[in-house]
Amino acid sequence: MSASPAPSVLDLAPVIPVVVVEELGDAVPLARALVAGGLPAIEVTLRTPVALDAVRAIADEVPGAVVGAGTVISPAQVSDVLAAGARFLVSPGWTDVLLESMRASGVPFLPGVSTASEVVALLERGVSEMKFFPAQAAGGTAYLKSLSGPLPQARFCPTGGIGPANAPDYLALPNVACVGGSWMLPADAVAARDWGRVEALAREAAALK
Repeated sequence: MSASPAPSVLDLAPVIPVVVVEELGDAVPLARALVAGGLPAIEVTLRTPVALDAVRAIADEVPGAVVGAGTVISPAQVSDVLAAGARFLVSPGWTDVLLESMRASGVPFLPGVSTASEVVALLERGVSEMKFFPAQAAGGTAYLKSLSGPLPQARFCPTGGIGPANAPDYLALPNVACVGGSWMLPADAVAARDWGRVEALAREAAALK
């Protein structure tokens, strides 16, 4: 079995913004602000009625964006987001059925894990790039550091409870390629359509090491 296709979405930027689009009209300017700030990989979560249309709009209208879909939990959703133009897939967890659907998609995918057994099971299936979720609740940097010794071949994008204060601690770990978060999209800035502030916060996130 082959692993997630290259090039890896994990290597595009130190942070993958996790985006919940409530208003479809916000999708394109929001994505443009993130890309302008240096964060091209954008995970649009399938948590709202307009999520698929948001993926489609970003894919069609923001050339610099590498738009992906998050909270993918079924083969049907894999098909839907691919049709909308998603270029990578992210799931909070995985089953064999979901994993094979994501693998068959032909785009990079990050199945979610929170235990060593899940990591080993994915490595056994030829997958070495994963989402570690929920990062803080599942043990944070201490847990990931403990995995790096026995399972050095696994690479992670930790997501969940990560912000500008603790992101550098995650990024310093040898098995962490990038982190996921939404702190560059504060609710008040999005509500005010303050895309300049979003771009500034994205630029700060893109500079993290």
